[in-house]
Amino acid sequence: MTIHVCLRTCLRNAGKSAVRRIAVLLVGAVVLSGCADSGPALLPVRAVAAGVASLAPFFDEDAGLGRDQKNLTSREPHSGLQQGNAPGLYGGTRKRPKICDIAKLERFLTDPENRNKAQVWADIVGVKVDGISDYLDDLTPVLLRHDTLVKNHDYKKGEGVPFDALLEAGIAVLVNEQGLPAVKCSCGNPLRTFDDDPERIDVKFDDRNDEWESYDESSTVVVKPAPEQLKEIKLVDVEDPGQGISRDVGTAGESDETFDARERRTVPEVAGKSFGEASAALADDGLAVVVEGDEMPPSDAPVTGSSPGAGAKREFGDAVTLTVDWKPTDVPPTDGGTGTGTGTDTGAASEGSGSDSGSGSGSTDSGSD
Repeated sequence: MTIHVCLRTCLRNAGKSAVRRIAVLLVGAVVLSGCADSGPALLPVRAVAAGVASLAPFFDEDAGLGRDQKNLTSREPHSGLQQGNAPGLYGGTRKRPKICDIAKLERFLTDPENRNKAQVWADIVGVKVDGISDYLDDLTPVLLRHDTLVKNHDYKKGEGVPFDALLEAGIAVLVNEQGLPAVKCSCGNPLRTFDDDPERIDVKFDDRNDEWESYDESSTVVVKPAPEQLKEIKLVDVEDPGQGISRDVGTAGESDETFDARERRTVPEVAGKSFGEASAALADDGLAVVVEGDEMPPSDAPVTGSSPGAGAKREFGDAVTLTVDWKPTDVPPTDGGTGTGTGTDTGAASEGSGSDSGSGSGSTDSGSD
């Protein structure tokens, strides 16, 4: 609008040579504008701070469903892409009260008066309403130790409204059998895997969710499913980082066993194993996995080596880089063909029996967390 007005004024008051100069300037401005807009748009991600109540929860937070651990400093991740079975990815505490009351959430979602909420909730996580109890039985309460990207969901006007969120370290969540955040404990809101490019995020803080002191955009993590279902999760005690906690999947800490997290681990021989087998072997020994690229290999991809190699000593939770014989889908073909990479994101079929198809799963809402 401003350019058009200026052009009309200049044309009335200038000669032909001036008009030509104005035209050249306008063309240059259009070209520069086109270049500036040619890159991909940033993805808005809503910051969700520990201990801050949601304005659109599935569950009434005053009822005391879950409790975050405030002021838990986000740990420096070994990679922005984490597997759900990575030892030390999550934290726990031996203290009471429990960080998440699963039984209370189950009673709420199975109450006939909450049938609509239960239906929406079940659609999002990918189960049938009458399967909610069984689904909850397999979830495990943990504390985030990293600022973690997820697909969160509000409950508004009878529908589930998805939005990309960054959950602060210290937030209590329930994780599923593959180590994926599945429920935000304090409000009962269902979670799914963040499925966009973490390099394009634009984190939005507000007056309720102020930027926390330890926030560092380069240290956010995305959790991908473990190649195989977990039997236990190796946690770090947030009250005593030198102590580890082995928590059976589907338990709330009643059968926890502790171990010395300061003891050095030996890297096992993984060459010749499948990626799933190698990942599980490393996790059993308290070590995490790193691979090159932005995708995790399929479980059956063959492992040809590791760095450091077998026999090396590492601290609990340290990462081992695996060399895997596979081609990620994001690598362009070199022969001009269509490419035949086999590296699909194993999270697509592992988070639940359904896709992210809860009611209102279309546009992102600008409401609260």
